Amino acid sequence: MPSSRAHVAHAAWVAFAAAPLVPAWQAGCAHSGAEGAGGPAAEPEPDDPRPAGDADAVSVLAFTRTTGYRHASIDPAVRALRAVASERGWRFEHTEDPARFSDGGLAAADVIVFLLTTGDVLDDAQQAALERWLHAGGGWVGVHSASDTEYDWPWYGRLVGAYFAAHPRIQSATVRVARPGHPATAHLPAVWQREDEWYDFRTNPRQEVDVLLTVDEATYDGGGMGADHPIAWSRAFEGGRSIYTALGHTEAAWSEPAFLDHIAGAIAWAAASSRLPRHVSD
Repeated sequence: MPSSRAHVAHAAWVAFAAAPLVPAWQAGCAHSGAEGAGGPAAEPEPDDPRPAGDADAVSVLAFTRTTGYRHASIDPAVRALRAVASERGWRFEHTEDPARFSDGGLAAADVIVFLLTTGDVLDDAQQAALERWLHAGGGWVGVHSASDTEYDWPWYGRLVGAYFAAHPRIQSATVRVARPGHPATAHLPAVWQREDEWYDFRTNPRQEVDVLLTVDEATYDGGGMGADHPIAWSRAFEGGRSIYTALGHTEAAWSEPAFLDHIAGAIAWAAASSRLPRHVSD
């Protein structure tokens, strides 16, 4: 008999197909633009309700806690994801409360998005709850500074794929699609010109992940990874799915249709993992 998670997976793919188309917090690195240091987020808007009668709607939990550098794009990102979820019939919640990371607090989530997080955002018990949740078939999405998060938690380093190392100034560069058939890239041009903050990473994750996008260092100043510079990737991971994109630093990105479809496709892919009903316990 198909599991409830299989129904969720089907719902995610259907929703996607139908939709229109440094460490900075430790080293004190100053980011360009209007962003500022850590501080409380604006009061979130009420969460979108689950569509009436749709028990299998994908449930997305966006987590935006920062304990170091804080992006000015967090609030626009939350608003944009709320709208994306509404368009696709997904349930959406936003939190900055690390206490949400318990077995009970995560049980209803199909996808958790670490959305522009920085620093040490979860304690040991909360970290263990996230690990159990993912082992039970959860889908994790990391956006931009999710790789500038939890440097002292080795499991998280494997989950995200690579830790942030440095970045040059915000500028335009050429992104190349490495996996055109993936839901996170299917709508993108093979060569995609856009402005962002281009992360270098401490390691090249290519041997451990499925690289989706690369950035061409010949098209901007200050890249430090060389000819092979992955910028988004995905992988099956310890019973669940993990997908990361380094894009999304600027506020403008969160009103860019192609970028929003990239994020929506990442969420749909993460949710589409075949999984058993979640009964997480110690």
